[in-house]
Amino acid sequence: MGMKFRKVVVGGTFDRLHLGHKALLRKAFEVGSYVYIGLTSDEMIRGKPYAERILPYGLRLRDLLKFLDVNGYSGYRIIKIHTAIGFADRIKSLEAIVVSEETYKGALIVNRARAERGLEPLEIVVIPVVRSVLGPKISSTLIRAGLIDPFGRPHGKDV
Repeated sequence: MGMKFRKVVVGGTFDRLHLGHKALLRKAFEVGSYVYIGLTSDEMIRGKPYAERILPYGLRLRDLLKFLDVNGYSGYRIIKIHTAIGFADRIKSLEAIVVSEETYKGALIVNRARAERGLEPLEIVVIPVVRSVLGPKISSTLIRAGLIDPFGRPHGKDV
């Protein structure tokens, strides 16, 4: 699939950059010519499971930039966000939002906020969740809990 949208948005905490995050980011660059990446602020993550183990914003930003560089991605802007909607209800030129099956409801909330501001809804591009060897999805929560590594393998085991 070639470029479909000029400007897309994707967002997240991107803690312990794992295969699920990478799939989400790859899809955003696959469908968009320019990608806005919302990266959650430290204040926003306080209520998350194992919040005390979430890497600080600066380290998450560094890891995200390293991933983008290693993969040769250009044409993006990373913006610190302080709410789930972030800036997606203020940039009129956005055309699509990339989410996982798990975060689809967030895209609906973004579109509702855009409608309240008189903006066009975003096309929602959904990717499937990336499963771990243990069965459930790969998630930063499971990684922070020490149950799996960023590749979805049980911690401490070569699978």
